[in-house]
Amino acid sequence: MIYQRRTYQLEPDQYEQFTQFFHTYILPNHLGHGARIVGRFTTMNRDEVTSIWEYDSYEEYKRIEEKVKQSELYKKARQRREELQDLFVEERVDFIEATGEYHFPKHIVSVAAYITNGDGEVLLVKNEHRDDTFEIPGGRMECGETLEGAVRREVLEETGIEISIKGVSGVYQNVTMGVVCMVFTAEYVSGEPTIKPGETRDVRFEKVTPETIHDWVTRKHFQVRLMDAMEKVAVSLESYYVRPYEILYRLENEKAADRK
Repeated sequence: MIYQRRTYQLEPDQYEQFTQFFHTYILPNHLGHGARIVGRFTTMNRDEVTSIWEYDSYEEYKRIEEKVKQSELYKKARQRREELQDLFVEERVDFIEATGEYHFPKHIVSVAAYITNGDGEVLLVKNEHRDDTFEIPGGRMECGETLEGAVRREVLEETGIEISIKGVSGVYQNVTMGVVCMVFTAEYVSGEPTIKPGETRDVRFEKVTPETIHDWVTRKHFQVRLMDAMEKVAVSLESYYVRPYEILYRLENEKAADRK
């Protein structure tokens, strides 16, 4: 794990303008591409702002930074900075490492989808940072998202495909990396399989069977997820608030629906 520290020197009267710029451009762009923010801090007289970002490795930082700089939001941010001119006096960037664990354990929640079309083919992707294998599309949830909202977004961002979700086929925990992944079953609705720069280098529908899965998916844990989705009945899913109880999204498997 590494941390990037960005420190901005400001004139005190620039603080509000810089904060608006940060929340409009910097924060959503980095979070949207997988960076994790530890916190944002300022001095009492508002002449210095520091943000600290967390990455699994320096290689992950470089990958995310490249995706950030390819985005439309980054282009808009550069244009806005040119318009503002005196947004901040100085920017310093360095990398730091933690000396120990001083908080409760955290887990990352990710989602993925086993998607089939009318011909019974499965949607597969080859990610830019995992080019040794095909896999089903997916990625990390964002703060405030529902599970089904996250999987729809990730599939669309990686493949250009719109889907109809049918249920959950499995839940998988990567204890080594602290990641919990929920895999959905879904059906193709619309769109053309499209390579997305910064996300995927190959997107395609292919006929996958238990006999041919090894030709496409080379990593064992991805094989397990795909086989489970092919062979098992999906289970129900519900996203909700409490106090008071309010359902945001509910999906029932066929057997549960039949019992009503």
